[in-house]
Formats: sequence, structure tokens, C-alpha cells
Amino acid sequence: MKRFLINPALVILALASVSCTSTVIKGNVDGMQDSDLVVKRLDVNVVNVLDTVKTDASGAFSYKAEVEEGQPEFLYLCKGDKTLVSLIVNRGDNITVKADTLGSYSVEGSPESEKLRILNKDFSEFISKFRSTANEFAAAEPGTYRYSELSKTLSKQYVDYYRSRLKYLADNPKSMTLVPLLYQEINSAFPVFSQQTDALRFRAASDSLKTVYPNSRYVHALAEEAARRERIMDLNARIKNAPSMDFPEIEMPDVTGKKVKLSEVESKVVLLEFWDASVASHKMLNLDVLKPVYEEFHGKGLEIFQVALTQDKAVWATTVRSQGLPWICVNDGLGYASVSASTMYNVTVLPMAFLIVDGKLVPAKVSDKASLRKTLAKYLK
Repeated sequence: MKRFLINPALVILALASVSCTSTVIKGNVDGMQDSDLVVKRLDVNVVNVLDTVKTDASGAFSYKAEVEEGQPEFLYLCKGDKTLVSLIVNRGDNITVKADTLGSYSVEGSPESEKLRILNKDFSEFISKFRSTANEFAAAEPGTYRYSELSKTLSKQYVDYYRSRLKYLADNPKSMTLVPLLYQEINSAFPVFSQQTDALRFRAASDSLKTVYPNSRYVHALAEEAARRERIMDLNARIKNAPSMDFPEIEMPDVTGKKVKLSEVESKVVLLEFWDASVASHKMLNLDVLKPVYEEFHGKGLEIFQVALTQDKAVWATTVRSQGLPWICVNDGLGYASVSASTMYNVTVLPMAFLIVDGKLVPAKVSDKASLRKTLAKYLK
């Protein structure tokens, strides 16, 4: 049997290589002697409790975090629900913090965490000043000189801070601190980065961070948010550049896959109806009401533009063909999630209908043949 000799120096080297990849957070929290220090982690869009570590009689603690290579984590040391320390932790970091229960702290061994500390401090100072001015503004009497001056001050405070954050983005293109920075909020209805063109900031940040952290879930989420904002920016640009209309545009594929625009229907009266091809009563409405009315008024200038909110497009296409519907039938397969239905026309119940008469949108009821005939007869004589 062969004997294998173990070189002690190699053992020490191997153990050292293992320990250097461990992520250790240690330090002291003044005012938290023999207490539970809660460790929380940001999971993309929600902060969850990860662990609890016990401080000793002097407030000292030590914690070993599990961090994947190339996937830094956002960790928070908390006293209950109050965040005392915010950290960006990389695999192999050896971080030392000194903190108190008031939220003041210092950090060594993690340049990214130090950047985050300064970033949070800057934001806290801005928010404090901005909210103070906002409270004064709310109490001022409209139309007075003070009201006008406070309005200008509020605007200047926001613009100055926003511009300083743009500079930070430019100066730190590959820092993970860009993730929390881009999601800063003055309140839930007022993000710091609320401009339409901020979609470009999200895209630039996600593309830059992707070169350093291609597997980070935070970077992936940032890219998804960039794409969402880009879609909104594109939609707003198309609406702005579109010809002036008194009704929201709809462009969807018909049963052959050809996209049809509502604005391109050249008829004096267009009946716009939202329906569901999987509902029996909607199918009966087609045969009992819409078909007879269409046959009577189509030659006088009526067209029907029927939008299905049926997610199963096969069911919808089969219904259209089997019923022999002669008008325009479209469906994007998104159901109530369709922008046209849920946002532009605020469809909450089905069926729902509108009339477009000489390019102008008016409400319409399609409950029975008699009432619909009476309405159409007013416009199509």
C-alpha cells in the first residue's frame, strides 16, 4: 500500500484560500449589548429577513455571509425594523463596521458599501430639506409672495439633487450603488428618476453593470425596468407624433394575422365593441343583434371594429369563422392586460361598446337590437 505524505504548508495554503473567499462582517453596535442584530437581504424588490446574529456584552458581533462569485448582495443590519447599516457585500469581503442605534455608522473593507453609505446620507439630507420646504409650501397661502418663493425653492431643490445624481451615474458607471440610486423615491408617487427620458439612464446603467455582473439578479431586474420604461417612452412618442384623433388608437391583428388600425376604418360610424369569444352570451349577441344591424346599416356607412379580449386566440378565431362575422375582428391575445382595453378605453366589464361618429367617440349601448337600431338611425339616414 502506498503511503501519501501531506505537506503541512500546502494544507495551510489551502485553508487560507478557502477562508479568503468567505465573506465576513464583523464590528460593534453601540447601544446593542447582548442583543439580536437582524440581518436582512434585498431580494430584487422586497427586503426579507435572512438571519439573526447575537451581539456580546460589548455590542460586538461577527457574521459570515453566503455570497456567490460575481453576484454581490445588498445586506442590512437592523435593530428590529430599523436599518442601522446598509452594505453591498461581495464574495471574499472582510468588512468591519462601527455603528450606533441612531443610524450613524462607518464601514471598512468594502469600497462599495462606503459609496452606498454616502449615497444614502446624501439622499437623507435632500429628503429632509425637501420635505421641510414642502410642509412650509403646503401651509402658505396660494397667490402670496411666500407661496411663489417656496414653489421656486422646491423646484430648485429637486433639480439640484437630480443633476447631482446624473453626475453620480456618469462617474460610477460600474458601481452596484446605481441599483438603489435609480429607485430612490421622494414618495411612492414621485420617484427621483421620473422623467420619460430616464429610461435611457436605466438602460445605460444596466448595460454597464452587465459587463461586470452578468449573473446578478439585481442587474437583470434593472434591465427589465429599463425595457418597461423604454416601451412607455416609445408609446408616448408614437402618441405625440400620431395624427390628432378624438379617440385612442387601436392596432391589432385580425384572424389572418394582418394588423388593422382603428383610425384607418373609413366609415361614417364605427361601432367599437369589446367582447369575449369564450362567453356564450357574447356569441349570441353577435348573431341576434350585431349581424342583423350590420346587414341593415353597413351600406349606409356603418362598420364594426370588434376587439376580443379572449386570451385563447384559437377559440376566438374559430368563433369568428364559424359565425361568419363579416366585420373587422381583432385580438392581441392579452385579454384584460391589453393596453387598448385596460388603459385606453378602461374596459372593466364585457361586452362594452363605443360609437365613433365622424371621428368623435361617443358612448354606446349594445344591449338589444331595437335600441342599437334607434341609435344608428340618428347618424345614418
